[in-house]
Amino acid sequence: MNRDQKLVITIAVLASFVSFLDGTIVNVALPAIAKELGGGITTQQWVVDAYLITLGSLILVAGSVSDLYGRILVMRIGLIAFGITSLAIALAPTAEFLIVARGVQGIAGALLVPSALALITSNFRGAAQGKAIGIWTGMASVAMIAGPLLGGLFVDLLSWRWAFLINVIPIAVTLVLLVVLGHTDNRRSGISIDFAGAILCTLGLGGPVYALIEQGRLGWGHPAIYLSLGLGVLAFAGFLVRQRFAKDPIMPLSLFTVRNFWSGNIATALIYGALSLNGFALVVYLQRDDGPNFPATLAGLASIPITIVMILFSSRVGALSGRYGPRLFMTIGPVLMGVASLLLLMVQQDFSYWFQVLPSILLFAVGITLTVSPLTSAILGAIDTERSGIASAVNNAVSRVAGLIVIAMIAVIVGGDSVDLDGFHRAAIVTAVLMFAGGLVSLAGIRNPVHAGGDAEPVPAQTAGS
Repeated sequence: MNRDQKLVITIAVLASFVSFLDGTIVNVALPAIAKELGGGITTQQWVVDAYLITLGSLILVAGSVSDLYGRILVMRIGLIAFGITSLAIALAPTAEFLIVARGVQGIAGALLVPSALALITSNFRGAAQGKAIGIWTGMASVAMIAGPLLGGLFVDLLSWRWAFLINVIPIAVTLVLLVVLGHTDNRRSGISIDFAGAILCTLGLGGPVYALIEQGRLGWGHPAIYLSLGLGVLAFAGFLVRQRFAKDPIMPLSLFTVRNFWSGNIATALIYGALSLNGFALVVYLQRDDGPNFPATLAGLASIPITIVMILFSSRVGALSGRYGPRLFMTIGPVLMGVASLLLLMVQQDFSYWFQVLPSILLFAVGITLTVSPLTSAILGAIDTERSGIASAVNNAVSRVAGLIVIAMIAVIVGGDSVDLDGFHRAAIVTAVLMFAGGLVSLAGIRNPVHAGGDAEPVPAQTAGS
């Protein structure tokens, strides 16, 4: 790699790292946020979902914005906005202020990831591009380790507010490196941005999420609940109609005529919804005062074995998936994670991480490592390279929206306004059901690519949801 290519990878990694790091920090900080600002589990849900609503709905249109206005300009705007909103979150005087700031931060996050990938794909070709994307996706795993550790340390030693300021340093460094790079933006003419589709998608997600979160407080019969739910459903239906007739749709419905794409995305929704539920419930329960009462640092580190196993073996699993096809891996992996979730039913008031949680974590690590690369390979490998960017964006959005919906249903799932032991067990059962369903969908829906000679055709392995 020449100097400019090294700079490009560094910039893309740092820009994406900001978004990935923030996502892994939040769960660790949730109990401390609710304790200081109030609102219980409702505040915790909104802190996560306000970000995911704007991120999940706008990440589809962000790629078009990047192409039209230039990926470097869009990345700069995203970085600056992310930094400002991080500062606003750290200074938030109320839960409501923090939630609004998280929503705006989701918009900034939606600008960062597509711009980072576009910067790589426009500066690398062939095998070098695959290697560059591999480096980029590998750093996501580093963020999964760094986020809970750094966030937990700040929560325990200083305040949850400082945890959100971690992003300021990589943002500043990335902005400086963009100046050093000195590239002129390449802009595509003749592109129309489907802002109407983006607005309908945001309303279509926001309405039902509001209803699911607030129904516990207001009740299903309250006008604000059934009106937001009804209008949200109508808005999302309007979004789908818009995608059918728009000149440049942000989610081309023709992609869903490809078997591995639609079945892979159903599996993505089930599996990533389960992952979000498991991550939320585990970290919050471990920090309960009347439960394990872990400090934030240890709660964040509880799932670290999963990340370590993924870093060590994901590339090997990707190679095996390319050789034998993704279907078997996508079936076995979620089933193992479902069994791992049921092992969490061993957690009791007389708590032991080593005997009640760690066995589940280790089996979960094997399952997710078997699943991630084959899942994305099956989805992106089914789509022609000219549309791989939008296919990746759709899959990314599906994984985010799945987490969004499951977190909105937390109070319904755990049966109350807090994740107590019974609620934790309910979350484990629902996680297992979603995982088993994901494995069955993969078994029934995924087809291995086949050469004329009958061998599975190798497909590229990347990190799902990246």
